[in-house]
Amino acid sequence: MMNAHNAPHSALSAQRLTLRAGMRTLLDAFTHTFYAGEIWCIAGPNGAGKTTLLSTLAGLAQPSAGHVELDGVRLADWRPLPLAQRRALMPQSAADAFSASVLDIVMLNRFPHLTGWGWEGEADRAAAHAALDALGLAAFAARDVLSLSGGERQRVALAGVLCQGAPLLLLDEPLSHLDLHHQIDCLEALTAWTREPRRTVMFSCHDLNLARRFATHALLLDGNGGAYAGPVRDVLTPTLTSRAFGYPLILIRDGEHEALIPAPRSRHESPAAHDTPAG
Repeated sequence: MMNAHNAPHSALSAQRLTLRAGMRTLLDAFTHTFYAGEIWCIAGPNGAGKTTLLSTLAGLAQPSAGHVELDGVRLADWRPLPLAQRRALMPQSAADAFSASVLDIVMLNRFPHLTGWGWEGEADRAAAHAALDALGLAAFAARDVLSLSGGERQRVALAGVLCQGAPLLLLDEPLSHLDLHHQIDCLEALTAWTREPRRTVMFSCHDLNLARRFATHALLLDGNGGAYAGPVRDVLTPTLTSRAFGYPLILIRDGEHEALIPAPRSRHESPAAHDTPAG
């Protein structure tokens, strides 16, 4: 069995991974390796398989074919505790079943690191406070989690994942329920987080322009088994995104700034899109 502390290298690898939902093929024989220091955005239309893929990469769902390796070892060969110390998954939503402080909710993610009788120590409390600080939530530590708004609860969930201390983060729609200001704050926090050795982030996102700004790489699913993977500006292009989303997009430029936007109605006849300078 694999132990997190003797991993030969830091990489997540999909080997001929096939995912299906009923009769639909979401991903067909996909092979790619994701390395430390990279920030990956997983994009694609609704139902393309983003959540299924993240669950499979986390080892919580079984693929229809192929397998996933973490640090060169199949996920099936990792023991649960070392795996929880190595990767953390943030689901799309988490219902709060009981009243508790924000600090206590965040500290629940320290479970993989607890020893002895399972009581939290100073290191666990420090990790929780550091995660709250990173997301601008220090003032929320004593708040009852049941009193939070949806956006506030989403940021607390992300703080919990950071608190887990795993070098691989798999985040399913971490920006949902957040206004633009907090979306950018969270992405800046994740960017800063990846500057430490061995760390990798993979997150699903519907905002292609935020992905182009903050992600280093992108994995674009077309919902029909196809996938495009590579540097973010090579993947989230007008041609590939138009093909995946079934709607023509164009790229506008204003100096060094770029944005993907829907094509004008008169261009809807063309399935492809082209780069267009602003102005």
